[in-house]
Amino acid sequence: MRSMPKIAVFGCGYWGKNHVRTLAELGALACIVDQDENLAKELAQKHGVDVRDAQSVFADPAIDGITMALPAQYHAETARQAFAAGKHVFAEKPIALDVRDAQSMVDAAQSANRVLMAGHILCHHNAFRAIVSLIEDGALGDVKYVQSHRLGFGKFHTKFDAAWDLAPHDLSLILSIAKSSPIKVDAVPVSVTDGQTDSAHIHLAFENGMKGHVFVSRHSAYVERRFSVIGTKASVVWDDLEQDWNKKVTLYKHDVAREGDAWRSSKDDGENIACEAGMALTDELGHFIDCIQENREPLTNGRQGLEVVKILNTLSV
Repeated sequence: MRSMPKIAVFGCGYWGKNHVRTLAELGALACIVDQDENLAKELAQKHGVDVRDAQSVFADPAIDGITMALPAQYHAETARQAFAAGKHVFAEKPIALDVRDAQSMVDAAQSANRVLMAGHILCHHNAFRAIVSLIEDGALGDVKYVQSHRLGFGKFHTKFDAAWDLAPHDLSLILSIAKSSPIKVDAVPVSVTDGQTDSAHIHLAFENGMKGHVFVSRHSAYVERRFSVIGTKASVVWDDLEQDWNKKVTLYKHDVAREGDAWRSSKDDGENIACEAGMALTDELGHFIDCIQENREPLTNGRQGLEVVKILNTLSV
């Protein structure tokens, strides 16, 4: 029976507190590191662990890895120190803001023979796993086009614009399907407020002919979270706002063909694909634990995190 790895959480604010709770539920929480001593003490007391400083975590051989939900500009240096100390690292999205920093994280993980996992949570969502199964089973035929819309009003950050805050989700999904880096990226950022990107269209082209389109906005009067994959035999749509798990994913079979100078086309009314209700963060951090135990590559590895950073660095208002 394998022993449970012990993992320290760096950053227990808005999202990091969910790391703390989830790792505690999984029995893997070692300690908490955060500059906000009051918040850290409150969470540590609640979950029966200590508040530590970074250097004591790196020096402790009983701690196997860390998760980082820090401001992204601090990820690279923290990760490099962790790898130098022999720790495994989970970095929330985006893993860095600079391509050189992201590359240094990938290189450090490889040199240390340690796991670097990018926090691309939606790749671990049961709805997306159902889509991947449909693709792998051939239900869609050849995948030709993927489009993702993530629209709403807010959040407005000092450091992050809409592209950096929202698009990593959708880019990671598309990269997971393509299983390769794009050969071409075209981006159209739009500023409505103060010079930051409030909306963006990102177009991707891949060597196998697949194309992708991401539309994100934090300045939309309506909310939409829809991910579609279009193949030669069928299309599948994931509506993440749908509350019923058995209706989140719908498969639409279609037939389109040229007959002389005319076209024949048909589409059915759609088939709901059953999805098991789940907690994506639990599955994601559970996967990180499995990768530590088995020393294997994560589904959302450091290279995917690096690729997202490369794409986002092509945008400028």
